[in-house]
Amino acid sequence: MADLFETEAQKAPVEAPRDDAPLADRLRPRALSEVIGQEHLTGPEGAIGRMVAAGKLASMILWGPPGTGKTSIARLLAASVGMRFQSISAVFSGVADLKKAFAEADKMAGAGQKTLLFVDEIHRFNRAQQDGFLPFVERGTVTLVGATTENPSFALNAALLSRAQVLILERLGHEALGALLERAEGLEGPLPLTDEARAALIASADGDGRFLLGQAETLYNAKLPEPLDPQGLSAFLQRRVAVYDKDRDGHYNLISALHKSLRGSDPQAALYYLARMLTAGEEPLYVLRRLVRFASEDIGLADPQALTQCLAAKDAYQFLGSPEGELAIVQACLYCATAPKSNAAYAAQKAAFKSARETGSLMPPANILNAPTALMKDIGYGKGYSYDHEAEDGFSGDNYWPDDLPPQTFYEPVERGFERKVKERIDYWNRLREGRKSSSSEAVGHKNA
Repeated sequence: MADLFETEAQKAPVEAPRDDAPLADRLRPRALSEVIGQEHLTGPEGAIGRMVAAGKLASMILWGPPGTGKTSIARLLAASVGMRFQSISAVFSGVADLKKAFAEADKMAGAGQKTLLFVDEIHRFNRAQQDGFLPFVERGTVTLVGATTENPSFALNAALLSRAQVLILERLGHEALGALLERAEGLEGPLPLTDEARAALIASADGDGRFLLGQAETLYNAKLPEPLDPQGLSAFLQRRVAVYDKDRDGHYNLISALHKSLRGSDPQAALYYLARMLTAGEEPLYVLRRLVRFASEDIGLADPQALTQCLAAKDAYQFLGSPEGELAIVQACLYCATAPKSNAAYAAQKAAFKSARETGSLMPPANILNAPTALMKDIGYGKGYSYDHEAEDGFSGDNYWPDDLPPQTFYEPVERGFERKVKERIDYWNRLREGRKSSSSEAVGHKNA
């Protein structure tokens, strides 16, 4: 495993580990061809494979989940093209460490030795520190290889991203993790597991090769007398907690997946992503806020009860707490997923707000303004107002739009759910309004005649 405190350059990065080193370190690949699960990058047609074949590396950001080989690839890249390898960790390094690393790289460049600077957890450097890399990368003092588990679009400066190629490492699949276990067994012997327990061990790793090897090493060290079945394995080892940072990329990915599943009326997928978030430790009230928003944005008046269901779920959760109250969240999620969908209210809001911003301070027509003072009555406030309850059908058909703004249409209900009834109501009022206009026009015509 990488030494997080390491800042000194290593001219021979691929060296044999000690016999007492952790299993993951002893199985670290010695060549790019031995890297498991990232063939789309390290293979002959991959971005890294092509760079190595050409003998020239570009600065890059290796983005991927934990335990997918970012550190190993960086070390092997330097060895593959004969570059000096220097490593720092953003967790334990500051400006002084960066200055020292760049000074050493500049000195070695003068001697004809190029440096690959590997920066682990590069997203932990602040914006100013990230800007400090730019001149040295531009001059070629170092070839920067940064490793991050966070989305570079959010975690890294745009200026730094424009000077480095982002390469995405994939979460290790079942086949890749199985191959990793085979390497461990080739070194240490068969694992004390049944075939079913072996499959369960692979599933528990959640795509993290380093975690898998750590669990395998625990099993080897236990010197178990009999192979474990899945139940025995579960009792012996703790299952890996799903990777989920509540304020980072995994958080936004899952809430996006939940929202899209709800919008797509797939209650099973929606419930799965809801469970992913809650079991990983997401704040239930955050999920409830998102469901309340969804009820207005994507359901609206197609089913007015959706908003009521979500607010009731919020009250029930606050009353009951976890875990009992989480069933109310599930109920609201399923209601929203199965409800008829309409974003007509959401579209109407955007259109109305846009019109309000563009039309500024247009006065409403004087006839619908209150006139609490004599002066206001004298200048026409409230003059000619028709009290709808006294009109035929309880509807006057008056114009309520500013004089300089013709009537607009913002809200257009769909033919789904309760909005079908809402559309019928709007059509009814529109027919009456047109009838009132026709009657008024005819009356004006008779008067003029």
